[in-house]
Amino acid sequence: MKPFFTFLRYAFIGILTLSLVTPEVVDAAKKSKKKSSSRKKSSKRNARAKKGSNKKTSARQARLRVVDGVETERNSINLTASPSSASRQLNKRAMGFYEQGRYAEAEPLYRELLTLDEKQLGSRHPEVAVTLNNLASLLQQQGRYNEAEPLYRRALSIREENFGADDASVAQSLNNLGSLLQDQGRYYEARQLYSRSLAIDEKVLGTDHPDVAADLNNLASLLQAQGRYAEAEPLYRRSLAIREQRFGAEHTLVAMSLNNLGVLLQAQGRYSEAEPLYRRSLAIREAQYPANNHSIVATSLNNLASLLQARGKLTEAEPIYQRALSINEQTLGENHPSVATSLNNLAGLLRAQGRYADAEPLYRRSLTIREEQLGENHPDVAMSLNNLGVLLQAQGRASEAEPLYRRALLIDEKVLGATHPQTIRLRNNLNALLNPSAIPLTTQ
Repeated sequence: MKPFFTFLRYAFIGILTLSLVTPEVVDAAKKSKKKSSSRKKSSKRNARAKKGSNKKTSARQARLRVVDGVETERNSINLTASPSSASRQLNKRAMGFYEQGRYAEAEPLYRELLTLDEKQLGSRHPEVAVTLNNLASLLQQQGRYNEAEPLYRRALSIREENFGADDASVAQSLNNLGSLLQDQGRYYEARQLYSRSLAIDEKVLGTDHPDVAADLNNLASLLQAQGRYAEAEPLYRRSLAIREQRFGAEHTLVAMSLNNLGVLLQAQGRYSEAEPLYRRSLAIREAQYPANNHSIVATSLNNLASLLQARGKLTEAEPIYQRALSINEQTLGENHPSVATSLNNLAGLLRAQGRYADAEPLYRRSLTIREEQLGENHPDVAMSLNNLGVLLQAQGRASEAEPLYRRALLIDEKVLGATHPQTIRLRNNLNALLNPSAIPLTTQ
């Protein structure tokens, strides 16, 4: 039988997330790319806007607070207060929904905030760029790339107009737009933006600044997505060195760099080198959150489990996946996209053990969460459809698998394009199902 592809998502906790192919590991990092944590008071609004909404030197942390529905939240905002107060309240509530994966509820708040900022400050104010960026990030999370792109580009234009082409806030916008293009497989365009961002930050901030480390991380992730591992590795190592020098060996950003370098090494089959990096990253995060009540701990657990699975240590990997799933359910809620990823990862392990009856309900629950939270045309939905199809096909249920493969392929062709690596892999799976003697176009 020709090889089929299931999808394993590795978490890059930082500006960028990278997806690799084979069963799937944690996508929590996408949510840590580009968001401001709160609004500053009105006397500091311009300074905060220039600083940018995507704080590149700290991973975004999920809020554990559970809030009511969107109408209640909107009605609780006192829009007769000062514009800065109203903006702060809108932003806080929108961010709360975003961090819980409740994107449909966050979107109208961000749009209302954008309208308020434009009315009070003018359409070319730097604060408008911040809100545009956050709304674009939300749309990107849902796979609505065509809607997100003009918002990112408008935010970039506003910052260039207000601060000049070589400002650090411009570099941040370049990174955000680059991440969107990378998600779409537009690697050449993304690299131009990442490279320009890196050049700006090195010039303005110095070669050992934390923002430079973030730029290096992003560029490395792009090179890794293209399979250019030898070029990516020194960038990851330089990013790690900057963070260790600036923050110390036990800092959360150091844990991020260790994680990302571990993913790169794992992708090359260098398991013995990757494992101590994953374990060190996990130790840092467990020390930071000793109660293990944060999704960032689950991210490290998922990645470590994926490595153990790749090394054939399935019995050792299973309780680690289970622990990651439990943490995500407790901290993010049972319907968060990161929970869907944990379910998918655990299901992949069970499938590898031949425990098909145990794996199937997990794959189906993961698919349901993604459809509800991300929308039916999101690439992660296509990923879940593909993985469920692989499971069904392994049981000889080809007639059930085929419509899943076809639907997944239609999604990725529409959203990512016919030449995106994930689209190609899905097409290979369908072709191999229809013609078992066919040679796959790509292998992994």
